[in-house]
Amino acid sequence: MSQAFFVAGTDTEIGKTTVAAGLLHAARLAGLSTAAAKPVASGCMLTVDGLRNDDALALLGECTLKLRYEEVNPLAFAPAIAPHLAAREAGVLLDVAALQGPVQAILDKRADFTVVEGAGGWRVPLAGQATLSDVAIALQLPVILVVGVRLGCINHARLTAEAILRDGLPLVGWVANIVDPLTSRLEDNLATLAEWLPAPCLGYVPRLAEATPAAVSSYLNLDLLRNPL
Repeated sequence: MSQAFFVAGTDTEIGKTTVAAGLLHAARLAGLSTAAAKPVASGCMLTVDGLRNDDALALLGECTLKLRYEEVNPLAFAPAIAPHLAAREAGVLLDVAALQGPVQAILDKRADFTVVEGAGGWRVPLAGQATLSDVAIALQLPVILVVGVRLGCINHARLTAEAILRDGLPLVGWVANIVDPLTSRLEDNLATLAEWLPAPCLGYVPRLAEATPAAVSSYLNLDLLRNPL
C-alpha cells in the first residue's frame, strides 16, 4: 500500500519541515520505503552543486528511495522571500503546472510513504491567482496540518482546516508543534485545538533542544493515518 500526504502549515516558520522529516523517519522505522518533495523553496544557499535549501535537504536525508536533489526540490530560489516574488525576480513562471509535474513524478515512484511539503501557509501565492494549495488540489492529496502552537494558533488552525475542507481535500491528521513553550494556558490551548480540529492529532511535539527527525518521530503516531494513494 502506498500512502502520500501534503504537509501544510498554519504559517511560516512553525515547523513543517521538522514534522515532515519526523513523519518520514517514523515511516522508515516502521520498515516503509520513503520519498519526499519540496516543490518550491526560497532562501536557498548557493553551493558548488547549485542552489540548495536546508528544508529540502532534511527531507531528502529521510528518503530511502535514491532521489536526486532536483527531483525533491525542482524550483529553488536564493532570496528568503515569498516564493512567488522570488520566482518573479528570477523570471520563472511559478504556476501549478510547473510544480504538479515534478511532484507527480515523485508520487509515481510509489514509495510506501511520501510527503509533499508546502511553503508557508495554505494560501501562499503562485503566479496569477493560483496558490500552492492548488497543487495539492490538482494532485488530490490528503493533508496533514502542522499547527505552530503559540498565541493565536487556534484561529490560524481553524481557518486553515476550514479552507482545506472547503477545497475538497481530506484533512487526515494534525500535529501540534510547540514553537512557544511559554504559551499561556498551553494545555487548555491544546485541548481546544483537539476539540475543534476535525481530524485526529498525530502527536504533540515539544520544544526540543535538538529537533532531529529521530527525536521528533518519537512523538508521532502514524497508525492514525489510513489513506492509501
